[in-house]
Parts: sequence; structure tokens; C-alpha cells
Amino acid sequence: MRGKLMMMRRPALALLMLMAPAATALAAGADSALKAQDAAAALVRGDTAKAAVDYTEALNDTTLSNDRRATILTDRAVAYARLGQTKLAIDDFNRAAQLFPEYAPIYNNRGSLLLALGYPDEAIKDFNRAIVLAPGYAAALGNRAGAYAQAGHNEQALRDYTRAVRLLPQAAAPLAGRGRVHLAVGRPYSAIRDFTRAVTADPRFAAAYRSRAEANLNIGHQQDAIEDLSRAIAFDVGNAELYLLRGHAYLATGNTAAAFKDFSHVVEVDPQSARGYAARGLASGLAQTYEDAFADLNRAIELDPRFGPAFAYRAVVYKLTGQADVGLKDAETALKLDPDGAEALWAKAEIEETQGRTTEAVADYKRALAAKPELKLAADGLQRLGGDLGDSEDREIPGVGVGGWRVVERGQRFFAVNDQYRRLRVPLEMAGEGQPRLLEWEMRKPPLNGIATLRFAGGVVPGRMGPEEVEQVAIIDLANNTVVAIEPHRQGKQISKWDWRDDRVVVASVDGASDEYVLRAGRAPGGRYTTSENGVWSPWGQLDGSQYEERPRRRHKPKTIFQLLFGN
Repeated sequence: MRGKLMMMRRPALALLMLMAPAATALAAGADSALKAQDAAAALVRGDTAKAAVDYTEALNDTTLSNDRRATILTDRAVAYARLGQTKLAIDDFNRAAQLFPEYAPIYNNRGSLLLALGYPDEAIKDFNRAIVLAPGYAAALGNRAGAYAQAGHNEQALRDYTRAVRLLPQAAAPLAGRGRVHLAVGRPYSAIRDFTRAVTADPRFAAAYRSRAEANLNIGHQQDAIEDLSRAIAFDVGNAELYLLRGHAYLATGNTAAAFKDFSHVVEVDPQSARGYAARGLASGLAQTYEDAFADLNRAIELDPRFGPAFAYRAVVYKLTGQADVGLKDAETALKLDPDGAEALWAKAEIEETQGRTTEAVADYKRALAAKPELKLAADGLQRLGGDLGDSEDREIPGVGVGGWRVVERGQRFFAVNDQYRRLRVPLEMAGEGQPRLLEWEMRKPPLNGIATLRFAGGVVPGRMGPEEVEQVAIIDLANNTVVAIEPHRQGKQISKWDWRDDRVVVASVDGASDEYVLRAGRAPGGRYTTSENGVWSPWGQLDGSQYEERPRRRHKPKTIFQLLFGN
């Protein structure tokens, strides 16, 4: 589009040049072009202050056409934004829009700045303008999706991210963005697919590893989460939050020594971290080093008297030392601070279990898991008491089951349940609008006995030719009461191809990627699923980051200046 607009302006540009002495105009134009090139190079290498100075010198050329001046102003605004000089950046964007209102990157980059400043609604207006001017502008679509997500419009965000992914299927940012929205709306399996593809596109994308770890924790895949957090830490060693998350994942696997080490790192980095002290106190309590546990938990409460989990953890440690009555008071305090807090409900259930109040304990364990599905300690408690995962709040949807499976709704989420598998609830992740309907239940034959699939209608999504129905397939490991994955099976007339092998399945998905799941013992270390460069999921190796240092770098086309702001 810009090329077309520039061609339209050539007569005017020629006229302007003829109005000045030819030699002087050419010399000035050459000098400003060189200055703009120097500025661009400085911005790429991170010398933002020099870039701003060089752009300013380039703008001193009085012979610049309006559109050329606007592009340099846009570039200088990028530099100002990176320097934190917000007003100067906005002023430059505004001047550029007056001089060259058809130039889409102005609105994309100004919208990015407004979004970073916390004004998503205003940012959306700018992204709308950019997309009207350039309908195939993938960066603007991805940024508008981020703005929609920040404003709470998740379905609109998913639509824009999907459009951006179709335009740039190998770009990590829109894949990771869509994954975050999937996770926010309760679709962790869909999120994992997108995060996996994001780290395939950019193997050093620490934030995507961290997000995939959160999704894995949500579905109970703690070891996969630990491995992802280890990858993220390899690229972001100073991030205490990553150690805190990995420590909790270690706790969920029963590795209190590794958890203690990670939590200790958190408090070393941030001695004022109430969360770090509280978590380390819980790890010490579970390891039966009670004196250290109470010292850390008391310190956490001293640092933040309103941090409910610290009281909840101390309640559990009191219970472990035979002081359940004292612990109950702490659990009640935790509930007062956060009435729906998963940790507080778990602590209360632990004490109720000790006191023989089994019915109340089962109910509170379930409430804790409803609030925080990844709280493995609550799941362990529920299993000890023989409770299933059902709940009185489940509402059955009649007439949509198959093969002994029924569909229940809780809140905004749907699950498939079967009385034969009381410890298994299959989340029915909806890809679009509507209610799920179970279509087919199939048990695999040896050597994949114990593996099954549940196919279901996953709603209606906008397609290129109108609304399209979607079908999803849940892959289930009955031996471990786990859902391995949820894969798109059909969208409109497109159908995935499934290749079942002795120990795995490869799915050529309707969205163009091929996903591989290892289903039997001997799966490669480092993950239940990852994606290779050719789109097939394959295992990772060691976790210390050295494999990435040795990986030959791909050659990429150099980014334009308009891509530099906020990763565009």
C-alpha cells in the first residue's frame, strides 16, 4: 500500500525539488538520508539516545517531502518511546499522522505505545485505523488482539490472533499471545499447543516457556512444567518469579529439597518477598524441619500481614506438629483475608481431615481445586479420602452424552464425566460459541490399550465463507486418569489426519501443524510434546541452556524500524 501511495506523490515531490537550487537540494537530501540510516542502525543496536539525535538531524532537512518527514518522525517516536519520553513520542506520532495520514505504521506504533501506557480502548482505535489502511498488517492485528485481551474482550482477541497467525504462521508473538488468551479463558490444552509452536519459532522465548509451564501446572503435568521453567530460567537467570513457580512445581511432585533450594533463591534475590518466605516455610514443614518452617512463615506474615497463603501454610504446619486447633485459627484467618482462596480452603480441609470431619474436608478440597486446579496438595487430600472430582455445583446437560459419558457444566466450563472413571473429568475445551455434544468414544487396541479418544462438538467459529462447526478430540490415558491432549479434529470441511503408531500418535491438524504425542513408556525426556522445526513435536535434550548456545542461528530478514516497537 505504501508503495502505491508513494507513487501517487512522486509528481509533488519532483515539483518541490525543482523549487530549490538543484545542487543544494540533492546534497541536503543525501545528508538527511544518511542521518536517517545512521539513526536506524543505532536503534537496532540499542543506542536509542544516538538514534533520537540522528533522527532529529535528519529532520532538519527543509527539503523533505511530507511523507518522508512523517516516516522519520514515526521512527523518532519509536526511539523516544524506548527512552521513556512518552510526550515527545506521542507528539511525533501526531505530527506524522497530520503529514501522512495514510501511513499505517504510525497508528500501529502509536497504538502500541498507548497499550503499554494502559489505554487499550484508545489503542484499539489506532489499530483499527492501521488495519483499514493495510488489511494484511499482521503486527497491527496481533497488537489489536493484545489490546482486546487487556480490555477483557477475549473472543475478539482470539479472532485477531488467529488472523495474525494465518498471515505469519512462524511468528512467535501472535502464537504466544493466543496461548495466553486460551489459558485465561480456561483452555490450557489449546494454550499448550500455541506455546509449543511459539518456542519452536523462537527457541529462546523465555516468556512462552513460562506460560506453557503455567498451563502444564493447570492440567497436572508438573514434570513438564518443571522442565519448561528450567528452560525459561536458562534465558532469564535473574527472574525470581520463575524460581518461585518452579519451587511450587517441585512441591507438587514431592521434591521438597529442590523446592527449598528454589525458594531460598527467591528470598536471596528479594529479602522482602513474603511469598518466598511463605513458600520456603511450607517446604520446610513438609520436610518436617518445623523450627525452620515456623521461622520463615512468621517472617512472611511480618512482611505482609494480609498475605493469606502464609497463614494457610502455617495452619498446615501446626497440623503436622499435632496442633490442629491452633492451625484452625490460622486457616480461619486465611479465609477472612481471602474467602475463596485455594490455599486457605486446602488448609481448612487438611485440619478437618485430621479432626475426622471427612464430609467437610472433601467439600473443601473440592472447593480448593475448583479455585486452583493445579493445587496438587488438595488433589492428594481428596484422593486420600476417596472423593471423586464431581461437585454438587455440576449441572448435567441432558441428551448430549455418548458411551456412558455425560456432559456437566460448572460455571462457564464443561466437562465429560463417566461413573466408570470417577477420578477423571475430561475438560471439553470449546473452540467457539455453543454447547458441547459428545460424538464418539473409542478405546484404542493393543499396543495402545488404555488409551482412548473422546470426540466432541466444540462450537461454531467464523470461517472464510461463514460460520464453521468445530470438532475436538480428547486423547485420554485411562491408566493414569489423565487427559494427554485436546486436538482440533474438524473445522468446516477440513479434517485432521491421525496416524496411530505403536507408542504414539501424529496428528496433521486442521490448522496446518503436525503434532506428535508419545503415549507409552519410554517417551523422550524433556516433555510430553514439543515441536520440531518441520512442525512435528519432538523431544528436547538437556535443560541447562547449553543446547541453545550451540544451535546454529537462522538467518532472518532484518526488521524494519516499524517492527522495532514492542516487537512488531
